[in-house]
Amino acid sequence: QVKLVESGGGLVQPGESLRLSCASSGVAFSINTMGWYRQAPGKQRDLVATITSGGSTNYADSVKGRFTISRDNAKSSVYLQMNSLKPEDTAVYYCNADGRSIRGSDFSSWGQGTQVTVSS
Repeated sequence: QVKLVESGGGLVQPGESLRLSCASSGVAFSINTMGWYRQAPGKQRDLVATITSGGSTNYADSVKGRFTISRDNAKSSVYLQMNSLKPEDTAVYYCNADGRSIRGSDFSSWGQGTQVTVSS
């Protein structure tokens, strides 16, 4: 299993940028897909972006062209560059990692979340 810790959230004005980081710790045989999800008050948790260990990415339609996900496999870390932020991007952002433990079982780990607020 791995532990994930997000950082980089905050309060910004519309049109500004933020960069989220997610650092992992612990031992795993492999970490495959890493990603970012978000949950606004009263809504379900939705996918924002994912990236595989090979670098293939997937984005929600609402963030395409504005957000960029990247990954450092050596550090088992994932990042989310968010540009041209909108009020509707306001949510708690969660980091996720799917992988296989050294015992051979699959796991899916979540971070504790970081708040992103976009408001004038």
